[in-house]
Amino acid sequence: MAEPTGLRERKKAATRLALHEAALRLAAAEGLDRVTVEAIADAANVSRRTFSNYFSSKEEAFFHGDIVRLRRLLELIRDQPVEEEPWTVLSRAAERLTTEMYGDPTPSWLAQRRQLRGRPDLLTHQMAAYTTVERELSTALALRLTDPDAPLRSRVLAATFLVTLRVAVQHWIEDPAGPLLHTIRTALDQAAPAHRTALPRAAPTDADS
Repeated sequence: MAEPTGLRERKKAATRLALHEAALRLAAAEGLDRVTVEAIADAANVSRRTFSNYFSSKEEAFFHGDIVRLRRLLELIRDQPVEEEPWTVLSRAAERLTTEMYGDPTPSWLAQRRQLRGRPDLLTHQMAAYTTVERELSTALALRLTDPDAPLRSRVLAATFLVTLRVAVQHWIEDPAGPLLHTIRTALDQAAPAHRTALPRAAPTDADS
């Protein structure tokens, strides 16, 4: 029974990917505002009803790739030894994800991503995807931290890391002068938290009250 289930899931993933890629192709060729759900379904050779089974809107179809990449990022982080320093784990996962999923982006891919850049109506969907993963990532990071401030620190680390990745990729899309991996590494190095021992908290004084 496991094999048919796996095959069914692979077919669903393939259909979802086909709809996502069709949406990006149409956006690059015709502009976002002219893309319709019907056009995406036609381009992917499926029905309008099939589209609705996978995505609730064309905007969701546009950002499916982001969801796939972020989910893979979580897998790469969770697979690493729990005793590793958190930022090292995050950086290593980001570099592997970049190698696995971006490879050598083509001009058409860059054109598609530029269509999505800076659109307020699409930013909401992108941020929703990042917010969902941010919560899961902070939970995973909290398991690697032992200090009393672990819940807060894990949220700060998760937010900092995801924003750094998003900004680095966006910067590279706007100016792909060198390899994306180099841009990712540079951004992560710049955003790395300072490694210093926390000082003891002073007892509150009258002036603090």
